[in-house]
Amino acid sequence: MPAITFVFAVFVIGFEQLVQWKYGPMGIIGLLLLTIGLKARSPALSSVGALVLAALVTRPAL
Repeated sequence: MPAITFVFAVFVIGFEQLVQWKYGPMGIIGLLLLTIGLKARSPALSSVGALVLAALVTRPAL
């Protein structure tokens, strides 16, 4: 059981690093808001986080 927890933790940390590398600090803030909103069962907070991530992904290419 601890091996599964370790693998999951490594995956989560890797995903967070990927988001931060690709989308910067706003990507981490959006991911954090989405995660906290889902854990707290707050539709407003998770929606704000999803909107931040969606805005980062769909921003116009410069």
